[in-house]
Amino acid sequence: MKLPSKLALAALLGLGAATASIPSASAAIVCNAEGQCWHVRRPYAYAPAYGVVVHPDNWRWGPGERFAWREHPGRGYWRNGVWIRF
Repeated sequence: MKLPSKLALAALLGLGAATASIPSASAAIVCNAEGQCWHVRRPYAYAPAYGVVVHPDNWRWGPGERFAWREHPGRGYWRNGVWIRF
């Protein structure tokens, strides 16, 4: 095997190892009692006073339930239609 081939193989192996070490993206779904739901990229510690429920990222509401997506960047929660940051 010649030097350029060895370098190319080493680069591919290095790239594969780097890609394998990147954690997969996961998100949770958070909903409040008003039926507003949003995604979070990290697990946050929501105080019970916030009145929110954290669901896994594959959660879906049932046929008789009414929710609405209200996405917002950053940390916080929806309350009375207003995004409250923490």
